[in-house]
Amino acid sequence: MTAETVPKGGTPGSRIGPVPRLAIPARILAVGAYRPGRGIANAELSESLDTSDSWIVKRTGIRRRCAASPAETVVTMGAAAAGKALASAGKTIDAVDCVVAATMSYTGQSPSAAVQIARELGARRVGAFDVSAACAGFNYALDVARALIAAGSARHVLVVASERMSDLVDPGDRTTAVIFSDGAGAALVGAYGEPGIGPMSCGSDGSLAGVAGQDFPWAHFRDTPGCRRPYFRMRGPELFRWAISEMPAVALRAVDAAGLALEDLAAFIPHQANLRMIEAIAERIPLPGHVVVARDVEDQGNTSAASIPLAISRLKEEGAVPAGAFALLLGFGAGVAYGAQVVRLP
Repeated sequence: MTAETVPKGGTPGSRIGPVPRLAIPARILAVGAYRPGRGIANAELSESLDTSDSWIVKRTGIRRRCAASPAETVVTMGAAAAGKALASAGKTIDAVDCVVAATMSYTGQSPSAAVQIARELGARRVGAFDVSAACAGFNYALDVARALIAAGSARHVLVVASERMSDLVDPGDRTTAVIFSDGAGAALVGAYGEPGIGPMSCGSDGSLAGVAGQDFPWAHFRDTPGCRRPYFRMRGPELFRWAISEMPAVALRAVDAAGLALEDLAAFIPHQANLRMIEAIAERIPLPGHVVVARDVEDQGNTSAASIPLAISRLKEEGAVPAGAFALLLGFGAGVAYGAQVVRLP
């Protein structure tokens, strides 16, 4: 295994690897975002829940979240975000060899969301499949895209993360209803002359399945007369303690695997779980002062797998980080499953 130095235009002396000698390097060429038009402020939630704007902001940092209309589905939102990524890269769907969708909220199950998104975009013969890793879904799907390109199986892969968390959350449960949101983000990943997606540091711990996840299977709902439908539940304090304890080391392993130092980073873009958790992890890594920390959660809420590409898009829209800069991505959540990698921003 060898690591390739970044050529002219990159950070002198910095590396992102290791990359197998015969592998084709991949990079995120463009991103796209879709945010539902309806926003729900904290004050609106306090009308139906035992909560308040000050309580929500203090506990989560969230001031507003997005709610999809019936017409804004996992498929339509994902296709809209993917279309924007393609347009930004100056590509059409004909250039895409595979669509990988990351979602935990697609209720159709079969055919996959990816197949439906590809159809919505006008593709007929592309590979398409879903990845289910909850809030780490984008990280896993991005690594799959990198591997497909490295193996020579594809030249361009659309990674689409789309969530309608409002379909999974109990509207009467203030521990989840104030946090989760709807939206989609997408990244066009393509073969490139230099490596732009580092190796992923990933793992899982099934012993923590009860900390965040569906409270019982759909089969139980089917087989038990009078049973209520299952909902996504979360034991927030336990998840918070686990994340700030375990995730800094995962992030540092990803930086090391990319052959970089923390000083080489321009941005830290973690899963937008809640602002307190993001800031606590950033402090424990610890990140240098010049590193921009994504805070999309404040106005978007927690969109599970879609939160990282949505946060990348906002940073790009705001001009907060330059093209080609290194960003550390860190996803973690239900299961629990987690993953991190360093990428060059488009």
